[in-house]
Amino acid sequence: METQKLHRGRLIDHIQLVVKDLAASQKFYTAVFDALDIPLGGSGEGFFWADELFVSTPESDAAQGILTGRHHLAFQARDEAMVDAFYKAALANGGKDNGKPDERDYHPGYYAAFVLDPDGNNIEAVYHGIAKRSAPSVTVVF
Repeated sequence: METQKLHRGRLIDHIQLVVKDLAASQKFYTAVFDALDIPLGGSGEGFFWADELFVSTPESDAAQGILTGRHHLAFQARDEAMVDAFYKAALANGGKDNGKPDERDYHPGYYAAFVLDPDGNNIEAVYHGIAKRSAPSVTVVF
């Protein structure tokens, strides 16, 4: 058996979005992930994934024929320029404006942009400002 290696972030292990139009969603998320320097993990019949996010059609076993509702997902960005690139890529690939890139009053340095994906999910890219991390992420090896 080949060794498996998973790259994991902080709190969430994984999230699944069930979408109406997989091709439209894959175009949107591929562009967003490219702008955020997140590699597409892979794809198969009726799904694709990147890191902790899985996107599928309602026909997948896990979806049980039901679309997910409106969600808010926030992706971390390396800097303000990456937030700006996310916003432009999202709008150019089927996203709709839901909040132009700007500093928000959530905490000092919180710079974010919001878009609606093809299914109406509120997708955000956020740069939290200059800060120190204990680790950039976690790698799990089986």
